Amino acid sequence: MAIIKKKIWKEYFELVSSGKKKFELRLNDFEVKEGDTIILQEFDSIKKEYTGRTLEKKVGYVLKFKLNDFGQEEQIKEKGLQILQLE
Repeated sequence: MAIIKKKIWKEYFELVSSGKKKFELRLNDFEVKEGDTIILQEFDSIKKEYTGRTLEKKVGYVLKFKLNDFGQEEQIKEKGLQILQLE
């Protein structure tokens, strides 16, 4: 199992830390699979520096897709995407 370090902006760090946000939307520019560990490093986007706080989370389900996998690339570009957390 891999250990992956990624930056996360302060406002999202707080949501993950509190347990309210239980998902991550990431550019598919790194290898990740179920069971890997992701270390989220809090980043202040205004000061452009890391705060020193981290969270360690185990990766559950991974869904990878490209914009046109569902034949909706133009609609996605126009309207954007939503990520839903199901509870």
